[in-house]
Amino acid sequence: MGDRLDTILVQARKDRRRLDGSALGAFSLTTLGIASVVGAGIFVTTGTAAAQYSGPAVVISFVVAGVAAALTAICYAELAAMIPIAGSTYSYAYAAFGVFMAWFIGWDLLLEYLFAASTVAVGWAGYAVSLLDSLGIHVPHDLANPPFGSDSGIVNVPALIVVAGTTLLLVVGTRQSAGVNNAIVALKIAVLLLFVAVGAAAVDTANWSPFIPTNEGDFGDFGVSGIIRGAGVVFFAYVGFDAVSTAAGESRNPQRTVPIGLLATVLISTLLYVAIGLVLTGVVPYDKLNVADPLSEAVKAEGSGANWLDEALGVAAVVGLFSTALVTFYGQTRILMRMSADGMLPPAFGRVSDRFKTPVFTTIVCGAAGALVAALVPIDVLGDLVSIGTLLAFVLVCAGVIVLRRTHPDVERPFRVPYVHVVAGLGLLSALGLMAMLPIDTWIRLVIWLLIGLTIFFTYARTHTNEKFASLALEEE
Repeated sequence: MGDRLDTILVQARKDRRRLDGSALGAFSLTTLGIASVVGAGIFVTTGTAAAQYSGPAVVISFVVAGVAAALTAICYAELAAMIPIAGSTYSYAYAAFGVFMAWFIGWDLLLEYLFAASTVAVGWAGYAVSLLDSLGIHVPHDLANPPFGSDSGIVNVPALIVVAGTTLLLVVGTRQSAGVNNAIVALKIAVLLLFVAVGAAAVDTANWSPFIPTNEGDFGDFGVSGIIRGAGVVFFAYVGFDAVSTAAGESRNPQRTVPIGLLATVLISTLLYVAIGLVLTGVVPYDKLNVADPLSEAVKAEGSGANWLDEALGVAAVVGLFSTALVTFYGQTRILMRMSADGMLPPAFGRVSDRFKTPVFTTIVCGAAGALVAALVPIDVLGDLVSIGTLLAFVLVCAGVIVLRRTHPDVERPFRVPYVHVVAGLGLLSALGLMAMLPIDTWIRLVIWLLIGLTIFFTYARTHTNEKFASLALEEE
C-alpha cells in the first residue's frame, strides 16, 4: 500500500477517537441523506421540470437522474468503505490524486456547501414567512428580503434564524443533531406520502395524455430531448447524498453502514420523487405547474376539502428545509475539519471540543458565514453558484475508484463497485455531460474562486500539508 493511503487510514482511526465514532448507524445515515436530497427539489423542482421540459414524463426524468446518481453513489460507497474518514470527496481525491487535486476539490466544495446551505436557508425563510402569514402573523417585507435583487428589503431575518438554529444543534453534538433530523425526516416523508395517497384519488388520467408532449423544435422543449433536459434539472435534487460520506468518521461500522446509507438514500428518494411526479401531473395539467409551490397547487386543484393538507405541506416544507440546511452545514464543517487536520487550513479549524465532541470553532465560523450570505444575497444568485462544484466532485470520485483499483489493488474493500470500468465510466460521463450544460457565467465564477484558492494553496497550504504529512508518516514508523 502506498504511503499516502497508509497515512490517511491512520488519520481516519485518530478521527474516530476524537469524534463520537459511534454516533450514527445505518438508519441515521439514511435519514441524513434523505434530509439533504428530499428538500427544496421536491417542493419546487418537480413542477418546474414538468412545466418547462418533460410534461408528465418528468417521472422518466427522475428515473434517468436517479440512475445517474446511483452510478456515482456506488462509487462513493466503495471509497467510503475503503477510506472511512470525514471529508468525503476531498479525502478520496487526496488518496487517489495527491495534495494538489485534494486542495482543488476541497476548496471548491467549501464554496458549494456554503452557498447550498445558504440557498436552503433562504428557501426556508420564504416558506416560513408564507406559513406565518397564513396563521395571521405578518413578517414585514423589509425584514424578510435581502438588500439586493429585484424584491429588495433590508435583511432576511428568518434566514438568519434558521442558520442560527442549525449552528446551535451542530455545536451541541452529532447524536442530538441526528435525533432531531430523524424526527424531521419521518414527519416530512409522512406528509409527502399522505399527499401521494390523497392526490392519487383525485388523479385525472387525461392529464397524462400525451405522456411525452411533442417536441416544439428546440432541444429540451419536450419530447425525448425534454426528458433529458428535465433529468439535468432534477439531477441537482440528488446531489445531497454526498453528505452521507462526510459522516464516515462518526458512523458505527462505517465499512458497512455508509454504503447502506448512500444507496438507500438514492433508492428511497427516487421512488418518492417518481410518486410525487405522477400525482402532480395527474392532478394538475403539467403546463400549470411552473409555480413556486407546485404541491400546494395540486392540493388546491384537488378541492377545498384538502385545505388541511395544504397547511400540513407548509409545515413539512418548513421543518424539512430546516433538516436540509442542518445536513448541508454539517457536511461543510467536516470537510473544513479534515482539511485542517491535513495542514491545508489553520489548526483551529480542526479542533474538536472535549465536551461536545464536535468542531465547535469551525461550526460557528460556517454558521456566521452562512448567516451573512443567506441574510444579504437573493436566492436566484445563490442557486446559480451551487451546481458545478458538486458535479466536479462526482467526476473525481468516479475517476478515483478506477485509479485506486490500479494503484492499490490489494487494499481491503468491504464494498466493491461491480463492473467498475462500466459503472464508474458511465458515472463520470454523466457528470461531465451535465457540467457541459451549465451556463458560462457559472464556469467563470468557479474559475475566479479556484484562482483565489490557488493563491492560498501556494502561500500556505502546500508547505503546511507537506510538513503535516511528513510528521504523520514518522508517527506510523
